[in-house]
Amino acid sequence: MISRFSLAILSISIMWANLLAQSPTPASPEPTQSANPPLLASSPPAAPSPSPTRKPTTRQLVDSLGPADLEAVITLLKSSFTNPDAITDTELNRATVEGLMIRLPRGVMLLPSKESALLEASSAFYSEVLEGRIGYLRLGSLNGANLQALDKSLGNFVAKKVDALIVDLRCSQGTNEFALAAEFAKRFCPKGKPLFTLRKPAARQDRVFGSDRDPAFRGLVMVLADGDTSGAAEALASALRFYDKALVIGQPTAGCAVEYSDLPLPGGKILRVAVAEAVSPEGRSLFADGIKPDLPVEMPTIDKRQIFQLSAEKGMGPFIYETERPHMNEAALLAGTNPEVEAWGGAQLHRARGSEKPPAHDPVLQRALDVVTSLEVYQKR
Repeated sequence: MISRFSLAILSISIMWANLLAQSPTPASPEPTQSANPPLLASSPPAAPSPSPTRKPTTRQLVDSLGPADLEAVITLLKSSFTNPDAITDTELNRATVEGLMIRLPRGVMLLPSKESALLEASSAFYSEVLEGRIGYLRLGSLNGANLQALDKSLGNFVAKKVDALIVDLRCSQGTNEFALAAEFAKRFCPKGKPLFTLRKPAARQDRVFGSDRDPAFRGLVMVLADGDTSGAAEALASALRFYDKALVIGQPTAGCAVEYSDLPLPGGKILRVAVAEAVSPEGRSLFADGIKPDLPVEMPTIDKRQIFQLSAEKGMGPFIYETERPHMNEAALLAGTNPEVEAWGGAQLHRARGSEKPPAHDPVLQRALDVVTSLEVYQKR
């Protein structure tokens, strides 16, 4: 374990490295070339000039310091720095905490109050049948109310003969709801199998979450994920990928699949520390790299959130496929018109008038539907 003093040394060394990094590097003079070089066959070709060495980053410089160097940095700063009051024990401790939060992202966080630690955005559950046979489930927050809504939707899907599911986890954020995540996973994963594990530093403290019931759905499953997929939802996604062979479509998840402990500080603030990491069924830690998608598809976050908000009134159908652009055809040729030019001019006029832009498009969901349709066509051959 690194001692408190060593951590302080490490953090202050970051400050020292920044000072070193700011010192100008003398530029090497470029060799001059003659405008008309002599054409002599006996003249050897000029040796290529060596490429400049890449300058090490601050992090690389700090990591290269040994224990003696770190102690020397602190000693030199205290004796030589122009403002000795800046190298106090309090500043050393602050630099240590700040440095740890930078070096351990998502593992150490400082919250302003106990109330802020309890505040978590809650997302509602949403379901719909797309194209008459594909179930769409946006699970939202992994809580009891949404779990009940999931059971109800799965029952309705059976009556409608839904044979494929798209499970949308792009608004499933949370921290310690791993028991509930396991309940969601049980609706899809086989009975008697481990779903994921919470692994703590001492192996004897590992907590394995398994399925004790038969799944409510056994068909084709696709999972939508992105940076808003965090915490226990990442463990759920890993179980669906492993047992249901679900393809993960979208962007990498947040890499926050950990159990946090909120520790109160004397001044009222909260130190949130990761005390256990989630491990997928195949034994891979989900912290802090998260889950990489099988099919990467980019989508602006602002568009996604706008679609989710509007879907309560309009459904997801209007946002799946982009509006097709008009093309030249035989009727237009006979009429002497060009629908492509007219569409372009109309778009320019709307922009000039400040008209409302066309509805957002969800390329992630569209890709999932395309994959489901392609697999169904292939299986019928």
